[in-house]
Amino acid sequence: MASDGVGVDEHGVLRLPEGSWWDWEVVDYNGSRLRLGAGHDLTYHHLLEVVFTDVSYLRCPTMFTDAEFRAPTREEVAEAARLLGEEPPVLVAFEADAGSGRPTPCLIAADAVDVVTGHFPRAGASDVG
Repeated sequence: MASDGVGVDEHGVLRLPEGSWWDWEVVDYNGSRLRLGAGHDLTYHHLLEVVFTDVSYLRCPTMFTDAEFRAPTREEVAEAARLLGEEPPVLVAFEADAGSGRPTPCLIAADAVDVVTGHFPRAGASDVG
């Protein structure tokens, strides 16, 4: 984990910088690199990206809200190890609201994860925000 407290901690919990990270969406996924964008309103831009490199397992809706990052359960670690043949270097677990009225369990296995802040305009939208 980075010295600023952002990144995956020793318990496997993804820690984010302070901010309004209510709305989330998959910005880009090419089969290996996954970019999740977050902010308080994704209409024109987002202010946070969580970038996973060399994704080997992905269980996550394309759009969701109110992500609650937590440590992976023993069952989730075992599931990833069974599917991948070994425990992945990074395993991020969270619950999110995907519109079903109940929390959706999400799991992402990858070789690395980076948390980046900035102003990221939405593709195809005029930069009004």
